[in-house]
This record gives sequence, C-alpha cells and structure tokens, in this order.
Amino acid sequence: MNTTLGHLRVLDLTRILAGPWATQNLADMGAEVIKVERPGTGDDTRAWGPPFLKNESGCETTDSSYFLAANRGKKSITVDLAHPEGQALIRELARTADVIVENYKVGTLARYGLDYSSLKALNPRLVYCSITGFGQSGPYAALPGYDFVFQGMGGLMSITGQREGSPGDEPMKVGVAISDLLTGMYATTAILAALEHRNLSGQGQYVDMSLLDCVVALSSYQAINYFLSGNIPRRMGNAHSNMVPYQVFRCKEGDVIVAVGNDSQYRAFCKVIGREDLAADERYATPGQRNRNRDSLISQIAPTMLTRTMSDWIELMEAANVPCGPIYNLQQVFEDPQIQHRNMQLSLPHSAGVQAPTVANPIRFSETPLQYTRSAPLLGEHTEAVLTEALNLTAEKIENLRRKGVI
Repeated sequence: MNTTLGHLRVLDLTRILAGPWATQNLADMGAEVIKVERPGTGDDTRAWGPPFLKNESGCETTDSSYFLAANRGKKSITVDLAHPEGQALIRELARTADVIVENYKVGTLARYGLDYSSLKALNPRLVYCSITGFGQSGPYAALPGYDFVFQGMGGLMSITGQREGSPGDEPMKVGVAISDLLTGMYATTAILAALEHRNLSGQGQYVDMSLLDCVVALSSYQAINYFLSGNIPRRMGNAHSNMVPYQVFRCKEGDVIVAVGNDSQYRAFCKVIGREDLAADERYATPGQRNRNRDSLISQIAPTMLTRTMSDWIELMEAANVPCGPIYNLQQVFEDPQIQHRNMQLSLPHSAGVQAPTVANPIRFSETPLQYTRSAPLLGEHTEAVLTEALNLTAEKIENLRRKGVI
C-alpha cells in the first residue's frame, strides 16, 4: 500500500499516553514504529484496566483498553535500558532510525548514553523528540507530572465547569486526558516539520515538548481575552466567553446545543423560536451587545426552549441553518449515521486471536490513505524479528541476550 510515511523507521521509547499517541499517528501514516518496552511488564498502561481485551477463549489478556487506544500498528520489543547490553541495542537501532520519541524524566537517558547528543553522533539525520511534563529547562524540569496536574496548572480547569456560585461549581477537568492527547498531536506535527527540514538540509534536530506548554497554548483566545482586557476568564458552564447564544438549553424533553456564531444565524434562530422581537432589540443587535447583555437575553430564550423537545428544535434549527446539535453518550455517538459513514469505529486483528476495537484516526488522505494493519502488539511480540531483521543478530545471540535478561 502506498503510504505517506512508509519509508520511515520510528524508535518509540515512550509509555503512558502523550508519546504513544504521537507515535501511533506516525504508525497510522505508514511508518514502521518499534515500541521498546520493559521486559516482563511493558508499558504501564497495559495494566490500566479493566476493561481488558479478551482472547479467543474469552479469558482476559494483560492488555487494557487504555493500551489498545494508543498503540495500534506498532511492533513491540522488550529491552532493559538499564543494562549496558540493552543500551548498546538501542544505540544500534538508533543508527537505523529516522525518528526517536521518548518521555523519560529529564536526564535519565543521558545517563545511559541514549540522549540526543550521544545518538546524534551516531546518526546526524536523527529527529529526536523528548516529551516531558515541564520541558527540558526551567525550575520545574525535573518534576514528574500527570495530565490532571497540567489541566490545573495550565489554567484549563479554571475555565471548565459550572459558573462560580452555581451548584457543582468546582473546577472541572476534561473527560479525557487532554494534556497527553494534545501534546501527542503537537509532537506529531513537530516531528513531521523536523523531517521536512531534514529533507531540505540533511540534518536532524531535537524537539522539546512539554505537556504544560501545550495546555497553556490551548488557552488560545481565552488568554488573549485576558491580555486585552485584564479580566481573568472564569468558568461559564456550557456558555461561550464571546458568543451568545452559544450554550446548552434545557428542552421539554432532552437538552440541545445552540451555537450561534454571527448575526444572520442569530436572526434565523430568533425566527425559529418565534422571538423575532429579540432580533429587533438593539440590546442584542451585535455579537458584542449580546455578550454584554447575555443574562437578560438568555433569561428570555430559556423559557421558550422548554416548549418543544430537543428533537423538535434540532429539526427546526437545521432547516433554518442554525448551528445546533444533541448531546450524545458514546453509544449514541457510534450509532450515529454520520459517524458510521465515516467509519470511525474499526476492528483490527490482534495476536490474541480476536478482533480488537479501535477508533479511527480522523485524517483522510486522497492519495496515501492511512493504514490499519493490526491492533496493539503483545508485549515483546516482535523482539526476535526486529533484532534479526534490523540488526542481523543471530538466533544464538538473541537467546543469549534473553538468558541475561537484556531482552
């Protein structure tokens, strides 16, 4: 199959989510991704269940849903990086690699001679990406951290949750590990940019990714709101800081999202709900005026929304080109005809002898479609094959390494 990155080899020294998410993106685009795991235990997330994948006999495997979500299409080898012979294996693999991605604590791989400076001497074309909580520099660089911490430190939780003073108004995290996933996506972009630079210059480079940096960057327009006004953004529940009406409304049955983004949509919305008077009212004539007078406007819209069901309102608003939508649970998401049409739910062959579920990558290429060949690998499934094919090690040498606990 013709793929975008089929000519690349990626050495994946990551675990948990941010790094594996980045390397899974590269695997989806066709890169050969060799995931290096600890002998015996592997990536921490293999154990982050239940639920766990069941094999063809109906028994639970040692691979959790969390691990399956971020490691499809990769090869797994087990190498003890603390062992000198294990370090030598990684150095030899680095000679053949285009990209290395790692998320060890700052300084750890330098102790093993596996840092960028050491490996660059062996392979000047190497693109080496480090993913850490706080980056490679600064007063917090040596500290560990998890997604939850960065959602708080990066300001995201200060603007997520119910309005202060309302029931349940505590700061709220996002329902997925957004710091990890976001950093994984930024890392993918950075790696691809570094590879393009290498195509022009012949030189690799070092990429320093920080989860905290990425969450701070995510504040985007909220940060600019603060810079321009001096006012600290607050939690607004499901309302929008700049656009009104842009929130969830309770209906006669169910709830509906209304996402009015401009004046023509606002006028159409007012017509749909039978409140053309609100479109003519000067207090709500522009986005700025609606924002300044949001409380009085919403207090008039909310009772009207209670007169019809969510399904009724969606049908009426879609006919009038008013942006709107339902709030689905995940079962409803994957039953939706649009999601099914886009083939967002997939099943891939797993070495446990079953089909494993996965969620498709949203990227769609016209000429080099993404490839989904296999689910996440079993621990060490490809150790012998990779060491034989990539490093030309003999069966005797591999067995000797296994006896020593190196692999």
